[in-house]
Amino acid sequence: MTKRLRTENATLDFTTEKQRFAKGRLITPDGSPFGTHNHLSTSLLLSDSSVKAINRLFSENAEAKLWGVASRALELPHPPFDYPEYTEPGGTEYVYRELDFWTSGFFPGSLYLLLERQRRFRSHPSALRNAKIHDLKLEFVCKWWTENLHQNAHLSTTHDLGFMIMPWAKLAWELNRDHRAFETLKAAAKTLHSRYSDKVGLIRSWDTCITKRYSFLDPNSKFLTVIDNMMNLSLLFYVASQTGNQAMFEAAKQHARTTQRTHIRENHSTIHLAVFDPANGDLCEHLTNQGYTDTSCWTRGQAWAIAGFAETYHWTHESSFLTTARHCADYFLQQLPESGVPPWDFDAEKDHGAGTQPPDVSAAMITAYGFLLIHKALVATGSDSVYLSSALKLIEATCENYMNPPARFVHKSHHHKTVAFPARDIDLFSVDMGTGDTILNGATINNHEFAPRRWANHGLVYADYYFMLVGNTLLDMGLGHIFGGYDKSS
Repeated sequence: MTKRLRTENATLDFTTEKQRFAKGRLITPDGSPFGTHNHLSTSLLLSDSSVKAINRLFSENAEAKLWGVASRALELPHPPFDYPEYTEPGGTEYVYRELDFWTSGFFPGSLYLLLERQRRFRSHPSALRNAKIHDLKLEFVCKWWTENLHQNAHLSTTHDLGFMIMPWAKLAWELNRDHRAFETLKAAAKTLHSRYSDKVGLIRSWDTCITKRYSFLDPNSKFLTVIDNMMNLSLLFYVASQTGNQAMFEAAKQHARTTQRTHIRENHSTIHLAVFDPANGDLCEHLTNQGYTDTSCWTRGQAWAIAGFAETYHWTHESSFLTTARHCADYFLQQLPESGVPPWDFDAEKDHGAGTQPPDVSAAMITAYGFLLIHKALVATGSDSVYLSSALKLIEATCENYMNPPARFVHKSHHHKTVAFPARDIDLFSVDMGTGDTILNGATINNHEFAPRRWANHGLVYADYYFMLVGNTLLDMGLGHIFGGYDKSS
């Protein structure tokens, strides 16, 4: 029996295993390929197994994993100073980094995404059982985990303030009207804006860079910008939209324009690192810091471009940014192996053979998020889109193959005595973490031959963050409840 639901974007049909869609295509009720009819009347056919896999975005496991890690910090006498980053290959427990490391905002951001699910989205009956933590308790742990992060807004030596601040401070402001978080957003945007160069037309990424192959030690002689920086622009766009700072908005827009010219190849693959002369803005060379070679396509870099240009289109509505996002997305899809999960570098797999390279589920989740943004943009303009289907396939492949054994909430009864009422049992809970602190495995921080730190095939905090963000984006699109998630609050 087919399950069908009319949504804002499409009619979605959920078929049995015997009704698998052919070659993974979007097809219409009459069997025509997607794109031959108006996208508002098309049907997205997903098997029961696909729906089950995607449903894991909203499972008890995700909430339990995050709460299990977060609640450990409640035993500290002070809010945490160290933040989860990764699990070692073959390991299960998080390795932590100092609070001024670039990944510090992702774990608190994941907690805020849980809070957003409870505050912004009404529980669907099938998912109501999954929400175990009262939102006041969740709000407290969010604040506990971010108390020491506000100071990062004044770090003037990094371009990563968008990653460090936006995942938690934006939601703290929007969900709780936390004025301290809003002041932190404004301070961080001001600091990031100070790294913009009119001569280069970019925000400087790194002041210095040292690998086993090259080193840049003098910021006055070289200006370094990486493709990752596209994802930090939303901090500038967001604060500019809140405060009316036009100079900040224009700097972010110019960074995106320059990146189109300096970091995107003719075939729409991405360059990781571009080196410039800060005196005149001339391009000196292209390198990689995390990819296979200087001329290869590092998949997380491609993912940053897809999502970053899609976000930039959201803020500017300049069609060239959406075009760039689509071109990068199409290149990603063309290179994607049959497994449906990207290797850490597309060209490394070409040189060494299919299945020989470690995967990177962080690239998969970032790309899925970018695909959803592209889909929303195309639907808003009345255009056909294959990107919702592509996003769901990435999610399905990741959830089918790279989820750690699940965590769950364990309940026990406590005999509770009161003066006024007869003794009764009350329900207490703890977390059984299953295996691993992270929701996902199969991420790759850096597999570059000359990297100072080479890690592959492990858990990674921002893989989990984008896993959660993809879920919330589907909720915001009105699609989450189809997969056992939540409905948007009225």
